Amino acid sequence: MEEGTAFGRASGFQARPGAARRRLRPAWREVWERHAPALAVLGNACCLGAAALAGWRGASGLLLTALFAGAYVAGGALSLVQGVRSLVSERRIDVDLLMVMAALSAAFIGEPFEGGVLLFLFSLSNALQHYSLDRTHRAVADLIAARPAEALRKNEDGTLERVPLEELKPGDVIVVRPGEQVPIDGVIVRGASSLTEASITGESVPVDKTVGDRVYAGTLNELGALEVRVTKPAADTVLAKIIRLVEEARRQQAPTQRLIDRIEQYYVLAVLSLTVLAALVPIALGADPGAAVYRAITLMVVASPCAVAMSVPAPVVAAIANGARSGVLFKGGAHIENLAQVTTVAFDKTGTLTEGRPRLTDVVAAPGIDEREVLALAAAVESRSEHPLATAVLDAARAAGVVVPEASDTRAWPGRGVVARVDDDAAEAWVGNRRLVAEMTGDDCTELDVAAERLEAEGKTIMFVGRGSRVLGVLATRDELRPGVAEAVAQLRRQGVRRIVVLSGDNRRVAEAIGRQAGVDEVYAELLPDEKAALVARWRQNGEVVAMVGDGVNDAPALATATVGIAMGAAGTDVALETADVVLMANDFGKLSHAIALSRRTKAVISQNLAFSLGVIAVLAALVLARGLALALGVVGHEGSTVLVVFNSLRLLLGTHRGGDGSAPVDTAGLSVLR
Repeated sequence: MEEGTAFGRASGFQARPGAARRRLRPAWREVWERHAPALAVLGNACCLGAAALAGWRGASGLLLTALFAGAYVAGGALSLVQGVRSLVSERRIDVDLLMVMAALSAAFIGEPFEGGVLLFLFSLSNALQHYSLDRTHRAVADLIAARPAEALRKNEDGTLERVPLEELKPGDVIVVRPGEQVPIDGVIVRGASSLTEASITGESVPVDKTVGDRVYAGTLNELGALEVRVTKPAADTVLAKIIRLVEEARRQQAPTQRLIDRIEQYYVLAVLSLTVLAALVPIALGADPGAAVYRAITLMVVASPCAVAMSVPAPVVAAIANGARSGVLFKGGAHIENLAQVTTVAFDKTGTLTEGRPRLTDVVAAPGIDEREVLALAAAVESRSEHPLATAVLDAARAAGVVVPEASDTRAWPGRGVVARVDDDAAEAWVGNRRLVAEMTGDDCTELDVAAERLEAEGKTIMFVGRGSRVLGVLATRDELRPGVAEAVAQLRRQGVRRIVVLSGDNRRVAEAIGRQAGVDEVYAELLPDEKAALVARWRQNGEVVAMVGDGVNDAPALATATVGIAMGAAGTDVALETADVVLMANDFGKLSHAIALSRRTKAVISQNLAFSLGVIAVLAALVLARGLALALGVVGHEGSTVLVVFNSLRLLLGTHRGGDGSAPVDTAGLSVLR
């Protein structure tokens, strides 16, 4: 879907009449594309029925010819157009062209009614596939419909004006009344309410929001009126990105599908060659030409790979739709297949296994230094950082009423800490771990090591604070394990994941304490981002299928190196939406289990579809060659298998998701998709 289709509907609030007329054409085209397969079936059926009645009443040959011609045009025109397009643009013969050729061949040997029945069943199969998959595609349409076309903007003079979303820009303030959808991403500047964020996270339980909290386009304001400051243009909202990602994922092929596409053309050419041989060889041996050609045409029909062609894309699209409704975004069928085979799951610690909202618990100053001075210096250095530890320091400084000095030339040292210039002092101030201490002081031992080790033994994360080459103090924070983590780790083991590890840049004692609480197998601590990626790469070289679960920012190298990179709690993280292969929109470990279970069900359905469709082809082809088979029966068996493959795939829309707290299963696939 083009971006203009998804997001351009809001621009018609003040559109000119000419623009309105231009918008009618795509609407009519959409209606035609949606109902053309059904109209083809109806036209074909009416002409065939009329031809049967006319033949029974002894009508003239001219009338019968006209009725059969109408049946062939109605039932075969769409397939012929598609087949010729593939032949001309892609230089390939597809199933549509095979079916049209088979029907015309039946008419050529004097069996126009059976050729018409072939086109009827083939067009009926296409229509059923079309409407079945349309149910899946509605998941994207539901996401698009979740965003209003207009917003109530609050002007500088206090008046309210309803404007199209495209006119909003960052910094504008809008009003969202109770019961209304939030039209665009922003931050609450006034008011408090509960919002249902199911369209973003897949969770139906309302979330309490107040001043300073983020809100997202497409979510529902349940209670109080809100004033929201716009932070992103309409085309860059989280919902807009979700829609684009789902659309892109639907267009990407799974490895199995790519394999089928590579061999399909050879298979089709083989079917055509076998059809010719099945006609010519018996004729050369003295068989009746009409019977030989009839059998060859039947063989062409039953051997066509219609069901095989639908065996992979149908379940993949259904799984992507299920995930989108559940707050799980797959960026393509390849990642679904890879996730189904995962043997090792690696977790980042901070913000993934833990809440990501640490609080400052201790401030220990070096002899002769005031604790408030240490806290003020640390807050200044961290003032421009968005890291959770920085937030904890700043919150503690505000709560203590500490005056935070100005900082400039702030630089992040990945895996070590932050360095800045405070109060224009020549000596740089810094906050970080022991690696940074060693680099700034030239010695990894400090006079505060005893205090630091005591705090680490309590499971706290410590940060050293210093200026120049002197350590001035140490800060300690505690970040609690997320609810449901231990249950989620146990569930992963039940799902067959053999190895579960933690990769952390934090101190070993702290990381191991979290690892014990979570129940993982191994803990790797004090790692830089590139060291995490190196570990993942080594495991993959040893034949393991690795899923890396992180926040999509500091863990970007490891996410990119893993077989499947999974970003967790990414509703407000642009980097996570861009870098990961699978995105879990909420911080719910139940969604990880759901994603793996859905991937494995999808792989199982693909295997079932391929085995069934290939089995039907083999049986029908054997019957045609060994005993002969009526063309109509061959079509019923062949097209029936295609429809069953599609319906089997649609079962993936009905998945359930168990909450990370171990609660009972709740349907998050969105039964509205099937309405």
